[in-house]
Amino acid sequence: MTEAELRLILQEGEGYRLDFKEALSDLAEDIVAFANASGGRILIGVAADRSIKGLTNKDEAKSRVLNTADHCDPALSVNFEEVGNVLVVHVPEGSDKPYRCAKGFYLRVGPSSQKLNRDQIVEFLKAEGKVRFDELEHPGFDFDRQFDRQKLGRFLARAGITEALDIPVMLRNLGAANDRPGSAAANNTGILFFAKNLDHTYRHTVVTCALYKGTQKVNVLDRKDYNEDILSGIESALVFLRQHLPVRYEFTGEPRRHEIPELPLEALREAVINAVCHRDYFERGANVMVEIFDDRVKITNPGGLPRGLKPEEFGTRSVTRNPSIVSLLHRLGLIEKMGTGINRMRNWMAEAGLKPPAFSFTSFFTVTFLRPPQVTQIKTVDAAGRIRGVMDDAISEGISEGIRERLAWILGQSLVAGSILRRDIERQFSVSRQTAERYIALLKRANLLHLEGARKTGTYVLTEKSKALLRESGR
Repeated sequence: MTEAELRLILQEGEGYRLDFKEALSDLAEDIVAFANASGGRILIGVAADRSIKGLTNKDEAKSRVLNTADHCDPALSVNFEEVGNVLVVHVPEGSDKPYRCAKGFYLRVGPSSQKLNRDQIVEFLKAEGKVRFDELEHPGFDFDRQFDRQKLGRFLARAGITEALDIPVMLRNLGAANDRPGSAAANNTGILFFAKNLDHTYRHTVVTCALYKGTQKVNVLDRKDYNEDILSGIESALVFLRQHLPVRYEFTGEPRRHEIPELPLEALREAVINAVCHRDYFERGANVMVEIFDDRVKITNPGGLPRGLKPEEFGTRSVTRNPSIVSLLHRLGLIEKMGTGINRMRNWMAEAGLKPPAFSFTSFFTVTFLRPPQVTQIKTVDAAGRIRGVMDDAISEGISEGIRERLAWILGQSLVAGSILRRDIERQFSVSRQTAERYIALLKRANLLHLEGARKTGTYVLTEKSKALLRESGR
């Protein structure tokens, strides 16, 4: 730094990364404040009014600064620069935050160093990743009453791990319990995976799934809250998506038809898993949300990018907020720990001929999948008209126009695909099993549809009467 540069700096005044000191008082507070923030410079020999007072003994000042930095906890390294009779102390951003001095923890806020209170220290530790939710214990968790040994057994079987050790040792090896020899002190990872019901311990760990009518959060057609355990939440959310997103059928000459979902299930699965395992579990005012609109699917979790991951590195590096949770999901083969999930989602959408997913991250992380335009599943207008004519002749009066449209769709799908399943009807119209069975019963009573095969595993196909009527109407 030259004297000309010094004069320019003095004109600008103190700031977030610059502090003036006429003497060496309160030096420790400023050193740890800069180290806990983004680093900075302390100009010793400059008064608060920006006038240069200078130092008479810079070597003695250096010695005192070094001694002060060495007594911080943990110790800090600083560098010096001399400009005339002003000593410039360069304090780098610390690599082992937080730092404290004898008077406590300080942080640079604007042009001043502020002491942190208890709550601010806790938030700082969480933000720096020094305190991880998945490694903490819950004092109210009763292991003997609330731990589900069957869930642990199922996990071990899926992960290919032999049950050769006692439960406390096994949980500690999995990172699902903290190191307390002879006891099973399940941490939050163990609770999230192996609690009998998370509602008894945590309510903010819910995965909320919602289906809306239209493109806004106004009319809710269906909503489910899943909070049994972390794996059940993931699997239930995927079932919800499969139930409410339509499929189309592709025929390749093979006996069985191929069901092609509107959006790639692999991409949706990746997004749901990411939302559950990377969410900020310290945030108790929001849930993981899986939302289906007419034009898009949104999957959102509390917590933006983890600390240490820059926006420009998104999709190229992997930084995890909950490493123990990620480790267990990795053991099950549900995720990779390579930071490849974002690109895989993009590739799956591209392979399906769809637009890439959109990602946004502020205090929430959101993945948005645009749904393709809705098109009728019946391939020709001629077939659609014939089906509607046949159905109107066979179905008795007293059935609403809306129900008739749905019954026509069912017959159309049976014609195009060769058969239809009850769950196809449930997914298409977002209705319950009972409602779908009622639609089928109407068509069966009119002798337009019948069951082929066993009740639980069979499919519904057009009757000979339906086929005959369609042939006649097509002449």
